[in-house]
Amino acid sequence: MHIVSIVIQSWLLLWMTFQAVSKIAGAKIQVDLFESIRLPQWFRVVTGIVQLICCAGLVIGYWYPGIAAWAGIGLGVMMVFAALSHFRVKEPAAKAVPALVTFVLAAAVLILFAEEMANPLI
Repeated sequence: MHIVSIVIQSWLLLWMTFQAVSKIAGAKIQVDLFESIRLPQWFRVVTGIVQLICCAGLVIGYWYPGIAAWAGIGLGVMMVFAALSHFRVKEPAAKAVPALVTFVLAAAVLILFAEEMANPLI
């Protein structure tokens, strides 16, 4: 089970780091995405920063699994709101699939490390 958790955590870390950096850097696809879901561009940057903070939690979580669980909560909540943002502007459901898949991975990290949350630094 330990290898499975490392694979899930690592995939989530790589994917979300890529997404965060592209948001902060102002990649055209991210700028266009935030325009299409009618959110301000400053929110794109804030979202990227919060994603990077959660990614740092995933890295720390390799040594302190409770921190990874908390990062999973943060990313999971963000992905729920990401999916809702697509539904709010009546985009096709397929546009929300990446956020929903990422939510499932974040939830998996949370479930795998939930018992470590009470004392994350032990």
